Amino acid sequence: MLGMVLTVSVVMLLTSCKKDEINNNGNTNVSQDEPDTDHLITNAVTDIDGNHYNAVKLGNQVWMAENLRTTHFADGTDIIEDCGISYDNPYRFTPSSNVTTYGYLYNWAAVMYGANGSNNNPSGVQGVCPTGWHVPSAAEWSELITYIGSQSEYVCDGSSNNVAKALASENGWNSFNGDACAVGNNPSTNNVTGFSAYPAGHWAGGFIGLGSYNMFWTATGGGSEARLYSISFNYANVRALSETQYRGGSVRCVRD
Repeated sequence: MLGMVLTVSVVMLLTSCKKDEINNNGNTNVSQDEPDTDHLITNAVTDIDGNHYNAVKLGNQVWMAENLRTTHFADGTDIIEDCGISYDNPYRFTPSSNVTTYGYLYNWAAVMYGANGSNNNPSGVQGVCPTGWHVPSAAEWSELITYIGSQSEYVCDGSSNNVAKALASENGWNSFNGDACAVGNNPSTNNVTGFSAYPAGHWAGGFIGLGSYNMFWTATGGGSEARLYSISFNYANVRALSETQYRGGSVRCVRD
């Protein structure tokens, strides 16, 4: 469990749930004929609510450079905002009033939208993502991390394992004065990739860890757990973990 892995305690903040509806439409995608070099793609996709997202090309993949914040699946079905614990009902949770930055947290039922777990690359699971994009598998996250670690300009102190700062946002992190390659140590040097991973924490009956870490769901899972990837203020690496599926985590989609 994530709470057992973290070396510092986090404060649980309970907030009341409220319903909010945004009714827009349209899904747009950028052109496929882009240069091979890593770069930021502005307004790469628009979800069904009308939210625009930048993306970043890293290696052979194109990732959203913002956390998903849709309130509807691509077919228009509402994703209910709720405080309930469920493995089966799709729920979303609001970790911060700044949804534009932190996005929503989703339980795995919402992430997958009825699809079976997958560790294929690509996963083949659209799930909660806009049309033309999909929920990345653990294999796709592994490809991303391996690529970042292979690029000398992205790693900290010459180690291929120290890639968290390259993916983490420059703002929002708790400070950490230990390991110089930890995300919370001099965060102004973070985010050289443009991935902009903010510390939205996660939901587990309450909101935990805002400012300390994030928890990105994958399409890989089974039983009551699923794989996730986490960046923490006091770590230099990106950690692969498993978590119970009723919890709320962030989502980054990858282009098909």
